[in-house]
Amino acid sequence: MNPYVKSVKALDDYQLALEFENEGWRIFDMKPYLNRGIFTRLQNHALFQAARVVAGSVEWPGGLDLSYDTLYLESQPVEATDPQLAETLS
Repeated sequence: MNPYVKSVKALDDYQLALEFENEGWRIFDMKPYLNRGIFTRLQNHALFQAARVVAGSVEWPGGLDLSYDTLYLESQPVEATDPQLAETLS
């Protein structure tokens, strides 16, 4: 079983900075999803920025969500000490 999402920050370029319960940081690129089904609503930048953690997954208003499995398996690991990530999260 993959770890749950602990925190999320929506980035300006339709990416999510995710902290997982295993203390790992990962970046998830939402751009490939923005032309699929209900996720087209996330092209609205204000809606995309409203991402939040609910029950270990990421959710947006209107019932849009992504499972922690998808987020973990399809994201790229980054080091929490990476200066670019630290700047992004501050």
